[in-house]
Amino acid sequence: MTTTQPRIQWLGRWGFVLAATGSAVGLGNIWKFPYMTGEYGGGAFVLVYLVCILALGVPVMMAEIALGRRGRGSPIDAVRRVAAESGRSAAWSLLGWMAMLCGFLILCFYVVVAGWSFSYLWKMLSGGLAGGSVDDMVAIFAANNASPLNLGLWSTLVTVVTMLIVGKGVQGGIEKSVGWMMPGMVVMLLVLILYGVFSGGFSDALRFLFVFDAGSLSSEGLLAALGHAFFTLSLASGAILTYGSYLPAGASIARTTLTVAVADTLVALMAGLAIFPAIFANGMDPGEGPGLIFMSLPLAFQAMPLGTLFGVLFFAMLSMAALTSSISMVEATVSWLCDRQGLSRRAAAWVAGGVLWVISTLAMLSFNVGADWTLAGRHLFDWLDYLTSRWMMPLGGLGTALLVGFVLGAAPMREELGLSSAWHALWLYMVRYVSPLGILVIFVDALGIVSVEFATHWPFLLGLLLAISLGGELASPRLRRTLSDSTPSREGVE
Repeated sequence: MTTTQPRIQWLGRWGFVLAATGSAVGLGNIWKFPYMTGEYGGGAFVLVYLVCILALGVPVMMAEIALGRRGRGSPIDAVRRVAAESGRSAAWSLLGWMAMLCGFLILCFYVVVAGWSFSYLWKMLSGGLAGGSVDDMVAIFAANNASPLNLGLWSTLVTVVTMLIVGKGVQGGIEKSVGWMMPGMVVMLLVLILYGVFSGGFSDALRFLFVFDAGSLSSEGLLAALGHAFFTLSLASGAILTYGSYLPAGASIARTTLTVAVADTLVALMAGLAIFPAIFANGMDPGEGPGLIFMSLPLAFQAMPLGTLFGVLFFAMLSMAALTSSISMVEATVSWLCDRQGLSRRAAAWVAGGVLWVISTLAMLSFNVGADWTLAGRHLFDWLDYLTSRWMMPLGGLGTALLVGFVLGAAPMREELGLSSAWHALWLYMVRYVSPLGILVIFVDALGIVSVEFATHWPFLLGLLLAISLGGELASPRLRRTLSDSTPSREGVE
């Protein structure tokens, strides 16, 4: 296929690995995955989560990277080019549009949450987190959000720093930044873990995270593992597909994807070993969700020797995690503005940043002066979260699996992945049937169509798998006729 090569690529495979891992390791991973691990069975949950990563996340991530590298462009252009190569309709580029829009809309509320991290880093440095009880910390958190000037300042700072990095380009901006931020995060986590070993709560943290308690792994825990395995890898948000377009031709997509998945999981577990010793040492509740980070943990640091120093380290690490994710979520939009609108890299970053600032400011007002601005009972902040996590990401992931599994010709994906016949057949089966099954279960659970218990009952899962398998094979000729243009495929569909 003849395509326009990107102006620049990652300097090497590790540039992609660090950038993709940085995209995956966001604020949710720092508190949510460790909490879910302890809540749903420790080692049993980790085992189920790893199976879900391999069955759901890895096949779809490989597909996104392959689409990006094959198409060598923004999500819109990459999908359109790969579809055209197999004689399919340009309408499939709508998947790219949805992915790019999804990532941008996520970022519109994510910079507000990321602003909390930067704000708390400053409060920890300046002594603004002094308080003697959880109620005091709740009051500090509420006051932080009540001021639109304060909250807007920090979300604006996240936006500006993100655009400064992205505006410098793939190598000089993104790759250079994640090249020190990701190792820096790991070093800070290791220091915090070492500190936790001597805090008095480390053994309790180990038991909470790693004791194999299969009895605690309920149907709700299974769905939590399934959902987190999909969302943690930044799938269907344009980030991985765009990063894949910068991947050198000789890099192994399978090995690179597995490296990112393992690194993401290890960092999440390390975060648990850094957070929970302080929580247990001070007799606090480890199941407080976001309040664990912004209310309980600052109080725990105050009660510990050298707590201010390690509190600063923690919130610096949290701020880096926020930045590496925000960089990835805007890159698809910046890439499209450069490729299709002819803007320079720097101009594209600031155009995207200007639109981002307007929408994120409106979302930020949901916490203060716009608290009464609701539509159907939701603020703009909540709508952005609801539309992206409940609809756009699952539908985007499902569409990607359908495209690469049933619609595209066999040759492009086989050539990009470079797998042996047996491994390629396994990947194709997973991306055609198993991954869509997992995404559908996430989708129906998120929409409340069926109960949690029913959605994870094995006859329901088996019925869905059989329906996808039989329906996909029977419908694939119709899909080819309906969704392709008049040009016949050169390779056909396996």
